[in-house]
Amino acid sequence: MENYLERIAVKGGVLSPIELQHIVAQAEQIGLDAVHFGSRQDILFPHKNTLNELTKDNSNFDPSMFAAIEDQNIISSYVAIDIFPSTVWLRGTTYLYILEQFRTSPKLKINITDPKQQMVPLFSGDLNFIASDHEDFWYLYLKIPQCSAAYYPVLIYTWDISKVAYAIEEFSDTVSNVEELFALLNEKLDTNNRVIEKPLKVDFQPFPYYEGMNKMGMNQYWLGLYWRNNRYDLKFLQALCDFCIEYRVGKISLTPWKSFIIKGINKDYKLLLEKFLGNFGINIRHSALELNWHLPIDNKKALDLKKFLVMNFDQNDISTYGLTFGITTTRNRNRYFTSIVIEENDAPSVVKDFVVRPTYNVLYAKNFNPNTQHYLVHAQDVDQMDLPGLLMELTKTYFKNLGTNMVVDNELSNIKKKEIVEIEVFQCQDCQTVFDPSIGDPALDIEPGVIFTELPDSYCCSLCDAPKEHFEKTVLQLV
Repeated sequence: MENYLERIAVKGGVLSPIELQHIVAQAEQIGLDAVHFGSRQDILFPHKNTLNELTKDNSNFDPSMFAAIEDQNIISSYVAIDIFPSTVWLRGTTYLYILEQFRTSPKLKINITDPKQQMVPLFSGDLNFIASDHEDFWYLYLKIPQCSAAYYPVLIYTWDISKVAYAIEEFSDTVSNVEELFALLNEKLDTNNRVIEKPLKVDFQPFPYYEGMNKMGMNQYWLGLYWRNNRYDLKFLQALCDFCIEYRVGKISLTPWKSFIIKGINKDYKLLLEKFLGNFGINIRHSALELNWHLPIDNKKALDLKKFLVMNFDQNDISTYGLTFGITTTRNRNRYFTSIVIEENDAPSVVKDFVVRPTYNVLYAKNFNPNTQHYLVHAQDVDQMDLPGLLMELTKTYFKNLGTNMVVDNELSNIKKKEIVEIEVFQCQDCQTVFDPSIGDPALDIEPGVIFTELPDSYCCSLCDAPKEHFEKTVLQLV
């Protein structure tokens, strides 16, 4: 029988122990013993009945907790803050504030990420907000319908992210390019944008080990938990939530790698938590070979293939440090976010009376860096038995080139190709309002083309009423 997967959106992959307890209780209501975690930091219920059948005889079950088919989860790199490299101005509270502004589920996939970390993909969404070096300003890389993938021409202010996202959602099906979208949003919104001074540069860093009990600052620890089969036992989750509540752990963070991380564990409770995990028989030291795989959810065939490949790596003492692997049955290369991807090919439609072994394609990201978003074909239509050798060959190529040219080139960015234009304006020194002769001052009925020196001496700032002599000449750079 077909397995249904109902999604619960977890904004930014962040939830409290009490919220997770409620989800666990609902899963138990319909007879589940485990749940899955999704690649967009959501939670999935695997079950055998349709949603209508689930709720028919169960008044205690709350179907409103499930996301609608068209709803998308927001993913964020909140999970990486304080435990992996980060942009200096970013704080956990910054992510939480941004997430709080999204009152309804978006219809576009939204990523809110720090380019310094490697845990959460930067470019796998439709709207990809990526922290810049300027405090509280973000690049926006768009992959929306009807438009070619491109950067938004200005940096977005932290406190404008949600309204910009909702506005883009409104226009995403009708605009044909980013410039048109930019013009529409400028008409619709009052935002605090910033000029892009340089294109985004993302340095390559090896993928981190994210499991186990690890030091966090002076007096705290963080715990990463991973299940090979992505079936998270409800009884264990319930008990873990109780532990977090009792020992004042406020947040649980989901990762896109179908695992979760608990941060801020006081050092005084470390031994208690280790004892708790031991009593449940929880392994928190999987091989690094295990942790760097992205698989389709509830897919036994993909899981068996991964086990086969990991076993071969292990038997041959192959290191995959820093690399990530994906297995997929769907072809959407625009959304891949691993260093190496194994695509399963469809079986020939003409073959009906006997079983045909599946074949695979092997691809790798340029420089083995998924943030380049550019994948090269290494091999096509190969048998499963040939995959270990091909992948080991790729790992040797990776290590041979590690540290050389491992930077995201900006060929996808149209920012650096734009000419910088300088315009001379006059700026009010009291409130920073700008008088641009090419625009005039519509509030005071001054037409475009009137230069500042031709304005009457009685001219005042249209915003703060400062006199004309409070304006000073300045030059603006536009890209």
